[in-house]
Amino acid sequence: MSCALDPNENFAKTEWKIREAAARGAQIICTQELFRSQYFCREEIAELFALSEPIPGPSTDALGCLARELGVIIVASLFERRAAGLYHNTAAVIGTDGGILGLYRKMHIPDDPLYFEKFYFTPGDLGFPNFDTPFGRVGVLVCWDQWYPEAARLSALAGASILFYPTAIGWHPSEKAQYGAAQLDAWQTIQRGHAIASGIYVAAVNRVGFEGPPDKGLEFWGSSFVADPFGQMVAQASTDKEETLIVECDPHRMEEVRQNWPFLRDRRIDAYAPILNRWLEK
Repeated sequence: MSCALDPNENFAKTEWKIREAAARGAQIICTQELFRSQYFCREEIAELFALSEPIPGPSTDALGCLARELGVIIVASLFERRAAGLYHNTAAVIGTDGGILGLYRKMHIPDDPLYFEKFYFTPGDLGFPNFDTPFGRVGVLVCWDQWYPEAARLSALAGASILFYPTAIGWHPSEKAQYGAAQLDAWQTIQRGHAIASGIYVAAVNRVGFEGPPDKGLEFWGSSFVADPFGQMVAQASTDKEETLIVECDPHRMEEVRQNWPFLRDRRIDAYAPILNRWLEK
C-alpha cells in the first residue's frame, strides 16, 4: 500500500486491509516494512525517533485484538523502541489468540543513499527464529535481509515452510531510467533463488507510491510477489497500485519439489565451515 504522512491514517488503512484480506480467506497476513509511516530512513533526523514504540505497545495491542477477532496470524513490521537510545526494525508475529508469538529484529542494516537505516536501527540480536502457527511454520526476515542467502537458508533449516519479507524498496529518481529494470529483476531473482535452494515458499511484501521531494525521494516499486518452492511466481502485484495478494501455499508442493530437487539432502555441511569467515585470505 502507499503511505500518508499521518501514522494514524496508515494504521487505519492497514487495519482495513487486514479485514479485507481475512474476508477473502487469508490466514497469515503480512504488512509491508514500517507500515505505520512513510519510509523515514530517507533522512537522518533525530526527531523521527518519535515514530518508534515499545513492543508490546499500542500497535501490537490493537493488532492483537484484530487477530483474535478474525482468527488470523499477523506479521507486523514496526519501529521498535527497546530502551532509551536503542531501536530496532522489528517484525512482530501476532497469534490467533491476540498474543505475540515472537519477534524478529532485522539483522542486516543498510546504509545507502536514501536508505540511512544505520542512523536509526541497531542490528538484530535474536538470530533467525521461526514461528509455529495453526497454519504452518513460518520464518520472517526484513527487506535488506532479502539479499543474503545465509539468512534464508538458516530460516529454512529451522523448518519454515513460508518465508515472509516485509519490504520498503524503490527507485532513486536519478537511477530509474538506467538501472530500474535491472534492479527490480535482481530483487526478484535473488528471492526466487532462496525459494529454489531451500524448497520453500517466499513472500515479499513491498510498498508503492512516491515519498519525499521530487529530486530526493523514492518511488517504491511495489511488485509484491509469492514464489513457490520451484521458484515460480505464483502471484505478483503491479508496480504502482495498492493490491492485496491472496495466495494458497500447499505444503505438499514443498514435499514434491524437495523429493525431485534434493538440494537440502545433498548439502556438504562438513565442508562449509569457511563460510563463517569475513574473507578467505589467499
